[in-house]
Amino acid sequence: MPKRHFEDFAVGETIPLPGRQVSRAEIISFAAEFDPQPFHLDERAPPTDLTSGLSASGWHVCALLMRMLCDGFLVESNSMGSPGIETLKWRRPVRPGDRLSGAATVLEARASASRPEIGIVRFRSEVTNQAGETVLVMDCPIFFRRGATT
Repeated sequence: MPKRHFEDFAVGETIPLPGRQVSRAEIISFAAEFDPQPFHLDERAPPTDLTSGLSASGWHVCALLMRMLCDGFLVESNSMGSPGIETLKWRRPVRPGDRLSGAATVLEARASASRPEIGIVRFRSEVTNQAGETVLVMDCPIFFRRGATT
């Protein structure tokens, strides 16, 4: 299968991302290493204004989204990385046993003004849980190599 180039992304296209189940052990393991706040480590932690009970770190959910993006299309593309995230919002807690799914929608695609071999595709990625509730929304541009026709 040929790798996707910049020209292979159309504004309005929605790319489904593979699902992912989140386990209690995975939540605690990630939190223990990267975000050891009590509500990411222990179901019995005192509630906060945002959550009660065990919930995944938002950064864990971002890492899960990154894996979903890679498995969904990035690994099979000519991605050249990203200059950063424009917006990132955590909408709901992710709990043990949640089944996440997602999609990346192309918001904009434009050629680089300074580097003609590169195109910039801006995506909105959304992750939902098994109830269809949005847990994360991220807007992010990604650089892609342009095809041989440029």
